[in-house]
Amino acid sequence: MLHEYRDIISEIKTKNAHFAKIFERHNELDKKIETVENGKEFISDSELDTLKKEKLKLKDEAYTMIMEYKKENNL
Repeated sequence: MLHEYRDIISEIKTKNAHFAKIFERHNELDKKIETVENGKEFISDSELDTLKKEKLKLKDEAYTMIMEYKKENNL
């Protein structure tokens, strides 16, 4: 997620527990979605859509936090 901000993400994860939790949950969802899409696990289309929406919401929240961090730290 947001690979172009890898260094900033590493910094924020050590300083902000909420961000770390968001990042971890996003990665969990990413793995789950990949497992379903590869046919290794089966869930309904509705459940898959819900997972994808949650993942996107977390990504948006993380991105907002990264932009705030960049602004606060003049990066």
